[in-house]
Amino acid sequence: MKIKAVIVDDEVIAREVLRNYLNKYCPQVEILGEAENIKEAVPLIAEKQPQLVFLDVEMPFGNAFDVLEATKEFSYETIFITAFSQYSLQALNKSASYYILKPIDIQELILAVNKVAESIEKKEDFNRNKILLENLKLKPEKQQLILPTLQGFDVVKTEDIVRLQADGNFTQVFLTDGSKKMVCRFLKHFDDLLEHPFVRVHRSHIINVNFVKSYHKSGTATLSDNTEIEISGSFKDNFLKVFS
Repeated sequence: MKIKAVIVDDEVIAREVLRNYLNKYCPQVEILGEAENIKEAVPLIAEKQPQLVFLDVEMPFGNAFDVLEATKEFSYETIFITAFSQYSLQALNKSASYYILKPIDIQELILAVNKVAESIEKKEDFNRNKILLENLKLKPEKQQLILPTLQGFDVVKTEDIVRLQADGNFTQVFLTDGSKKMVCRFLKHFDDLLEHPFVRVHRSHIINVNFVKSYHKSGTATLSDNTEIEISGSFKDNFLKVFS
């Protein structure tokens, strides 16, 4: 299966390197065109209507998210090419977007392309780009989170998450409606990703402090679902600081 793609990056050398890597290591990708800025990218995407866009996050006169906003009527997968930015990575990870850090690692590129190919083949019916754009307009506690499961993906609002619990190589996510999701990510992934009102209170637990009913000096907190969670000594100060 050929994946029709375009490249958007303001650096000539960066486009050349990516093009060469794709030709050599990802022969399933067919490059339909390239753009070096937003003004070129938008009409290129409209004309070619690619299945995949390799999109540099930071560019002059705008960024990748401006490109997504201007082309949101079109449906395509995106692999973001980015220098490290904690803000960008948090936004991308919440929407389960595919990204590669600069300088490009060949194995990461191959992995990202293979994931995109799998998504296209499965004809997944949710739009990561749309969720990403919506999240950028919302406060962290109102954003959506795409949770990769063994069956596919679930989309939940972060405000509906009561707590998260480590379960080996997985994480169980407990929701306000009483349901739980088994997610194919380590708990540390969410510790790095989620901001206030989420707090790590134990090596196995992250809680949403909005659902804390009470704290006991014995070292436990009771949540709105009546679950008692141990507050580990090494995390106790961070937990109590939220309520000070």
